[in-house]
Amino acid sequence: MKTAKLLLPLLGLALLAGCNKTEEPAKPAAAAPAAVSYIDKIKARDKLIVGVFTDKPPFGFVDEAGRYVGFDTDIGRQFAKDLLGDENKVEFVAVEPASRIPFLQSDKVDLILANMTVTPERKEAVEFTNPNLKVAVQALVPNDSTVKSLDDLATRTTIVTTGTTADIWLTKNHPDWKLLKFEKNSESLQALSAGRGDAYAQDNLVLFSWAKQNPGYRVLEEKLGDEAPIAPAVKKGNIELRDWVNAELAKLGEEKFLLKLYDQYVRKELSDDTKPESVIVEGGKWQG
Repeated sequence: MKTAKLLLPLLGLALLAGCNKTEEPAKPAAAAPAAVSYIDKIKARDKLIVGVFTDKPPFGFVDEAGRYVGFDTDIGRQFAKDLLGDENKVEFVAVEPASRIPFLQSDKVDLILANMTVTPERKEAVEFTNPNLKVAVQALVPNDSTVKSLDDLATRTTIVTTGTTADIWLTKNHPDWKLLKFEKNSESLQALSAGRGDAYAQDNLVLFSWAKQNPGYRVLEEKLGDEAPIAPAVKKGNIELRDWVNAELAKLGEEKFLLKLYDQYVRKELSDDTKPESVIVEGGKWQG
């Protein structure tokens, strides 16, 4: 009993000490790390990495000296000049139609400038900027072909390049048509020349250019689907770079920069009565 009497006062003192103990102030939560600016990342690297075609004149190709040239390629150089102060601070990476989106998703390139038509499916996978071109898909056939309209292709073989708008559109809208697919635009055109297919479906600007350089072919008048915008693209979620490109296109539009590139690369590829505004979208202002 004596032990119990002694413990009670001690327990009371312990409780009293606990009540009077000053609580330590809570430590502030650690601040979230600041988001890294993608533009700053490019500037720190001192190089803009752009995916381009190498076999799609007049938009992206390699000249006899091994230099990347073309309508899209020169836009990439201008972007590098305005962002990094030197048009040579750009690294071009060769892409094929089917590799454009994967190259963005895997961070192999900052930007795609490779004649990519804006479609609902692609908008789910990448961030498109405002357009710089407009296009429709048509079909190229030899002059002596008996094919007169798109309906005639229902029982023929149509060549397409994998991942192009023509490939996607025909696969969706004419799943019963026989398609012969190649990875490269140059391979598809070679296949048409070799008679491995009856027609080649592709962006009409490419077909007009090739037909002019290779007499003996004609482009069917009918279009596969509606006219659509072509635009640069960045990785999904990269709003900062997308907005920078949009502002850049608007600025270049004031200088009629795309018209200069049209005169340099595209005009000679098309008929004399072609209006530039039917091909280029100056300042990114799409009128669809």
